[in-house]
Amino acid sequence: MTDRTGGPAPAEKPKIKEYEGEGVTVTFEPRRCLHAAECVHGLPEVFDLSRRPWVLPDAADPGRVAEVVRRCPSGALQYRPSDGSVEPPDSPTTVRRTNSGQLVLRGDLLVDGPSGGRHETRVMLCGCGASGNQPYCDHSGPCAERGDGASGRG
Repeated sequence: MTDRTGGPAPAEKPKIKEYEGEGVTVTFEPRRCLHAAECVHGLPEVFDLSRRPWVLPDAADPGRVAEVVRRCPSGALQYRPSDGSVEPPDSPTTVRRTNSGQLVLRGDLLVDGPSGGRHETRVMLCGCGASGNQPYCDHSGPCAERGDGASGRG
């Protein structure tokens, strides 16, 4: 595994930002974001890149926030309802290959990476082997050269 400079990528714990609201908490893992923009198009009052903080979970109904977060194909955005429940995985699990080779998975997933196994409900995995964020896609390989259906539900 290499990073974008060609050197070995460190097995570091993912950096996750948390935006707490009264009804729902939204988490964001910047390194996994592929800029599908489902969030900013779906709820601009909650997700606004020109503002700090850019996520205001209380600016909309918690159910609506959860609905829009579930559109994030990479899983960079996640949510936790304040009632302690978790995002339900799609059933059955689905796997789709995009035109440029990424694997878009939705379901009850255990993804093994350099920092160990992670339970996931939505991921976009590298299909070309060039990602510096293995096994997740980061658009640093051939997939960055082609436009495809990376946005939207997989």
